[in-house]
Amino acid sequence: MQEMDRRLFMKTTAAVSLGAIASQIAGCQPAAKVGSAAYVAGSDKIRIGLIGCGGRGMDATRDCIEASESVELVAIADIFQDHIDLALKDFKEGFPDRKRAPLPRGFNVKPEMCFVGFDAYQKLLATDVNMVLLTAPPYTRPIHLKAAVEAGKHVFMEKPAGVDPIGIRSVIQTAELAAQKKLSIVAGTQRRHQKHYLDLMKKVHDGAIGEIMAAQCYWCGGDMLNYWKWFERDKMPNDMEWQCRNWPWFLWTSGDHIVEQHVHNIDVINWALDAHPVKAYGMGGRAVRHYGNIYDHFAVEFEYPKGIKVTSMCRQMPACTERISENVKGTKGICYTDGATGYIKGEHAYRYEGPNPNPYVVEHADLIQSIKDGKPLNEAKRVAESTLAGIMGRMSTYTGREISWDWVMNASKLDLMPAKLDFAGELPAEPVALPGKAQLI
Repeated sequence: MQEMDRRLFMKTTAAVSLGAIASQIAGCQPAAKVGSAAYVAGSDKIRIGLIGCGGRGMDATRDCIEASESVELVAIADIFQDHIDLALKDFKEGFPDRKRAPLPRGFNVKPEMCFVGFDAYQKLLATDVNMVLLTAPPYTRPIHLKAAVEAGKHVFMEKPAGVDPIGIRSVIQTAELAAQKKLSIVAGTQRRHQKHYLDLMKKVHDGAIGEIMAAQCYWCGGDMLNYWKWFERDKMPNDMEWQCRNWPWFLWTSGDHIVEQHVHNIDVINWALDAHPVKAYGMGGRAVRHYGNIYDHFAVEFEYPKGIKVTSMCRQMPACTERISENVKGTKGICYTDGATGYIKGEHAYRYEGPNPNPYVVEHADLIQSIKDGKPLNEAKRVAESTLAGIMGRMSTYTGREISWDWVMNASKLDLMPAKLDFAGELPAEPVALPGKAQLI
């Protein structure tokens, strides 16, 4: 049985010695290297470890390998053995029916470097990896990031940065520790590494659309059921496994889709305005979703400094008009961006026509280059702030109350983590939030 008390899980390295774990896996790597983290300039390879072997983890690993010949995957970890098995098959053999070839290079995972269970991340961090990919579901992010930085590892972390204010505060503290230790943290908000976004945001900041007056952002797309299989409860041995395998549809595991997915667009608005929202007033609900306990649509009005109002909409419903984009409106023009293109209308009309390499690869290339150059990138705080904006919008929508940033950041005690993480016992899913009745915590 895999079991970990929540206090142990949250305190991570303070409660469990990585050196002690390393001694348990002695023989997996040279003893002198165990726990070492800093990439030494001039060495042949950056040794990477993957924590979270689902679809995003496998794709992030491929992106990282494609980004540089200087990296090799040497360790993997997940709470489920079948995820480990699937990832190994994907990396070594590929899936011809899905048009996925084996990794072209950079695969060097030995059986003793595969770790399973809720404590698998700790065992991986006790090895001699230099860099880790944190791609497990969002509820793990603050815990895994804290442990990785305390272990001295460089990090690629998927978005979002967490699911509740308690977790976000932890990430911000960890960002400060990473800066002290000169470690790089790059987040999976790939628009920050996408050429047309970089070009257009620079123009916005240089005054191309004048003073910003308002903005809109959207992630209105299909139902996530189109992307993940739903595991029925009666086919799962316990509540914990059922919810962890179906993590996109439960609040404590995903943060809801306004946090897990729409964070991309909110992050672009924070970037354009060089600020985070100060208030949120939202509404939403479940119109077609019948699984899990999250909503399928949100509409939130964010207020930013100087009274700038931003309309934020996200939806996960099939057979509806899709819109995934951002608009920033200024006194001299409008800047439009989406995942493929971007342009400015107004006095300084402009359309980006330059190269646009895959940003999922570029973000890894930028991270690896920062490690080689000894010039750390640290994106943890800004993705934490964008995530907290989404959390604030969700909390406002769930409760029906207007919420301030200061309260969410400094006073909220909301902590969604279950009391214990194990594959035994009951873990009834929380009911769907009802505005006007759901408590503001």
